[in-house]
Amino acid sequence: MTVEHRNFLVHGHVQGVFFRQSTQQQARRLGLTGYARNNPDGTVSIEAEGPAEALDALECWCRQGGAPAARVDKVEVTAGEVQGYAQFQVRH
Repeated sequence: MTVEHRNFLVHGHVQGVFFRQSTQQQARRLGLTGYARNNPDGTVSIEAEGPAEALDALECWCRQGGAPAARVDKVEVTAGEVQGYAQFQVRH
């Protein structure tokens, strides 16, 4: 299995609506590692690692709005260097 790393920057109403926690649950279901954190500008950053198919599924989930109360306007995705995360965490 080839592990890839992707950075997601999620724009919209994604803070204060359990988006990070929902992302953590989804990422763990998909077998991904990494983290989600709020940014001062109101976006959420996600770094995730795992198989390409699982990363694609996380991207699709984010684009569909993620958490029930969230509103996602845009998701920017870039590749990155594998960091070797042990699990998926919510960071503050």
